[in-house]
Amino acid sequence: MQCMKAWVYGKVQGVGYRLFCRRRARELGITGHAINLPDGRVEVMLCGSEQALSDMVDALHEGSHFAQVAGVDVERIELDKSNLPGDFVTG
Repeated sequence: MQCMKAWVYGKVQGVGYRLFCRRRARELGITGHAINLPDGRVEVMLCGSEQALSDMVDALHEGSHFAQVAGVDVERIELDKSNLPGDFVTG
């Protein structure tokens, strides 16, 4: 299982973006989270197969219907097996 974090910026808060992330992640079998940051970005942590992560990153660029994604920064991360998320949650 691979993990990554993404920071999504643009008009991504208050437009259903985190719920979009949760729905798409669950469809792809990805665990992690999507949380609003004080600076207006959304942080998304993702854990899943390489193909699922690739598909999810594509989805992050598209976003929800009302979102206007200006960009996505992605970074691979390593998590100890005991710290792997069991579901995809929003906060």
